[in-house]
Amino acid sequence: MAKWQIDQAHSTIGFEVKHMMVSKVKGQFTNYSADVEVDNLEDLTSAQIEITIDTTSITTNNEDRDNHLKSAEFFDIEQFPDIKFNSTNVTKDGDDYKVSGDLTIKDVTKPVVFDVEYGGKGTNPWGVEVYGFEAETKIDREEFGLTWNAALETGGVLVGKDIKIKVELELNPAQ
Repeated sequence: MAKWQIDQAHSTIGFEVKHMMVSKVKGQFTNYSADVEVDNLEDLTSAQIEITIDTTSITTNNEDRDNHLKSAEFFDIEQFPDIKFNSTNVTKDGDDYKVSGDLTIKDVTKPVVFDVEYGGKGTNPWGVEVYGFEAETKIDREEFGLTWNAALETGGVLVGKDIKIKVELELNPAQ
């Protein structure tokens, strides 16, 4: 099987969560890596995918919020510096894919399924083939030990339970 790597300059691993029950806060992780092994990126069904995300690289464009997310009340980056995803199964779903796997946050591992759309392939200006994918899933953050919250005076809570994880990847042959 061929090995592929993420082109971080052309990829994003992000998330969004409801804030105060009325709007969304978006953020991303700026440091991550992946090991992708597959015979043919145009057919992911034989793919083995491992992604490691550096939790210290979280950013929401708000330093106070970022520091809170890094604290023991959320990701506890001192004790849990990484989020990991390991695929367990890939199935074709029309023109798209369902990538099942184990997601580990704060030493809690749960199965998740990403809906994956194949964006196509191209050749960059240096003659290297690149492939694009978009993936999305939703998790309940509380199932992973991310339970901090605050009740609102008007009812509801400050931070929603559901986290939408959105991944946009450009893959290149591993060097």
